[in-house]
Amino acid sequence: MRNTFSYLLLVFFAIVSTNAKARQTSTTNNLIKVDLQKKIAPMKPIWAWFGYDEPNYTYMKDGKKLLSELADLSPVPVYVRTHSLLVSGDGTAALKWGSTNAYTEDANGKPVYDWKIIDSIFDTYIQRGMKPLAQIGFMPEDLSSNNPKPYRHRWKPGDPYTDIITGWAYPPKDYNKWRELVYQWVKHAVERYGKEEVETWYWEVWNEPNGHYWMASQDEFFKLYDYAADGVKRALPTAKIGGPNIAGTSSKGAMEWMNNFIKHCISGTNYATGKKGSPLEALLFHAKGSPKLVDGKVVMNMSPQMRDIAAGFRIASSYPETKHLPLIIGESDPEGCAACGMATNPENAYRNGTMYSSYTAASFARKYLLADDAKVNFLGAVSWSFEFENQPWFYGFRDLATNGVDKPVLNVFRMFGMMKGDRISVESNRMYPLETVLDSSVRGPKTDIGALATKDVKSAAVMVWNYHDADEQGPAEIVNVVLAHVPAKDATLHLYLIDDENSNSYEVWKKMGSPQKPSQQQISTLEQAGKLKCILEKRIDINAGKALVPLSLKRQAVALIKLDW
Repeated sequence: MRNTFSYLLLVFFAIVSTNAKARQTSTTNNLIKVDLQKKIAPMKPIWAWFGYDEPNYTYMKDGKKLLSELADLSPVPVYVRTHSLLVSGDGTAALKWGSTNAYTEDANGKPVYDWKIIDSIFDTYIQRGMKPLAQIGFMPEDLSSNNPKPYRHRWKPGDPYTDIITGWAYPPKDYNKWRELVYQWVKHAVERYGKEEVETWYWEVWNEPNGHYWMASQDEFFKLYDYAADGVKRALPTAKIGGPNIAGTSSKGAMEWMNNFIKHCISGTNYATGKKGSPLEALLFHAKGSPKLVDGKVVMNMSPQMRDIAAGFRIASSYPETKHLPLIIGESDPEGCAACGMATNPENAYRNGTMYSSYTAASFARKYLLADDAKVNFLGAVSWSFEFENQPWFYGFRDLATNGVDKPVLNVFRMFGMMKGDRISVESNRMYPLETVLDSSVRGPKTDIGALATKDVKSAAVMVWNYHDADEQGPAEIVNVVLAHVPAKDATLHLYLIDDENSNSYEVWKKMGSPQKPSQQQISTLEQAGKLKCILEKRIDINAGKALVPLSLKRQAVALIKLDW
């Protein structure tokens, strides 16, 4: 076996050497230094948070499969957020729609509670060791103060986004009934899962109240929040609740909303109790990028997403009462509409291949840097991407898998799952400065070759990417990664790679002829191609505490170097 690994390593270095001769400046110019003695902070698994619009996908075939994969990839419990947990309906799944029918009223206006569908959703999480980021919303049909028919929308990609807005987006006709609904839900959760389990969850009220999701005033939202929080705390005083999941956080209007919400929770008059302030154990906000189609080519834009995050961190830091609160980016994505495929929104064509995976690696690294600068308690960033059941293969939805086959982006999260211990200092002469990314994203003549590194007791991991906003492939570049102060004389090297030839089901699907009805054998091939591929395993010597690992990285590729000693 050692001889096989030696051969593989020689082949790998031969490839690197050949590439280096073709581009003589690459070998010396692209250098990443990792110092295992320079600790930055614990490696918080901020990436282990996922969300989606359609709650009924949770317990469907491909939904269960993907949730199992997400649970397996993480060393800690994964948190899951979904919309429409209180929406009325029969549980039929559809794009940007979901329902549980948790609340109805009888002929006399008396509430009737039915937790069957909600239980099937939360059971799916709990059985996999996952945790709900439980969203209290949206308004049940019989409780809505403004309920023009139909209550259920029939939105499809290409339709105006506002077509999704119906009676579920309005305040309750009776706030006492709203509070009682929330109380009964949390009480039921405690009875079903136990107090200690539910104490580990986070509860949140609504979604993007400054956008289309809330058809009422700011003060009316504060009232909605107060009554919901009062219901939560009556059922479980130790429960954790937060908000407001604001949209477009860096815009002037959003910042006013967020500041006013915080002030209300600190010192405003509570609409439900008449007392001062309202419970706030977590602060949530959203952050989105903005890709465009330029001359037929997708050009990403990371700057708006990073500015949203910086604004949220800055606002939280400006109040003593929120400075140390857990901060959760309730949705953190390259753009805004997961269910808008590339057929109707060609700017979303980045989603199937390595652009999405390299963007994810490069953007998460900047989230860590922003948190370091702001010195905040950054708990998680929800990737609003899951799967869409019974939809066309590789339609260009913002999802992690298509028809049960993993996309390249999911493999970045598999890489994150192997990064444990402490984050370690990294220097790269090709990594764009954070200030540049905030101002103008990654638009320069050269790509962004950066890294994120961790060290545990007996291992180290370095994620390296070659990213650029312009969605196009490019020749491989040589990157020398030097790890200093490795506390061993030898180590096992594992090298994982995501590019157009590795860990990439999309490219394999295209080579099959892009079948919309693949055979079972083809599906098996695609499933295997969708897994994270280890291209090298080798026992290496550590000389004077240093390990040199040369990489050959194509444009939009992501690699993970894993050392175990």
